[in-house]
Amino acid sequence: MSNSTATRPGMKPRPLSPHLQIYRFTPTMAMSIVHRITGVALYGGTLLVAWWLVAASTSESAFATAAAVMGSWFGILVLIGFTWALFHHLLGGIRHLIWDTGRGMEKHSSSQMAIATLVASVALTVLLWIVILFVGA
Repeated sequence: MSNSTATRPGMKPRPLSPHLQIYRFTPTMAMSIVHRITGVALYGGTLLVAWWLVAASTSESAFATAAAVMGSWFGILVLIGFTWALFHHLLGGIRHLIWDTGRGMEKHSSSQMAIATLVASVALTVLLWIVILFVGA
C-alpha cells in the first residue's frame, strides 16, 4: 500500500488535510461564517432586550437610563446591528430549511441564495429602520 503523503523525486509533499490554501472562498462559505457570527451577536442583543425589559419593570429612573443608552447614537447603531443580525440569521435559517428539502443544492443556486440572503437582510433592516425612524416610534 502506498503512502499518500510520501514524496516522489521532484514533487512537493501533499497536505495531510484540506485547508484554506486549497478551497476557493465562495459566497456560501462567507454566509456560513456570518451566520455563526450573527448567532453569537443575537445573544448579546437578547441581553440588551432583557435589560430594557427589567428596567421597564423596576423603576422609572432605571427605564430612563436604559432609554437614554438605547436612544443615543451608539445605542441606535447597536440596535440597527442587532436588527440586521436578526434578519440575516432568520434568512440564513430559511436558506438551510430549503436545503433540507433537497432544493438549491447546486453550486450556482446555493451561491445565489447566499447573496440573496445578504441583500435581503440589509434591505429588510433598512426598510424597518426607515419605518421606525420616520413613520413612527
